[in-house]
Amino acid sequence: MKPILILFSVLGMAIGLFVFSKPSLTIDIQKKFYEKINWRIEPISMPKEIRNTKIMGIFLFAVTLITLMLAIIK
Repeated sequence: MKPILILFSVLGMAIGLFVFSKPSLTIDIQKKFYEKINWRIEPISMPKEIRNTKIMGIFLFAVTLITLMLAIIK
């Protein structure tokens, strides 16, 4: 169980860094995914959406870093 938790934590950290470093690409990927399932999404304010996406990436990185540290300690 511990190796799986560590693997998911490292994967989550990588995704968090990707989301933080490339928010525009992350938004484009999300838009393409929703178009495939017959939905169209458009942000009202792109600067706000980019800012919020970066915050989400940092939050994901921080949460998975804490999870990784707890998994290693226990």
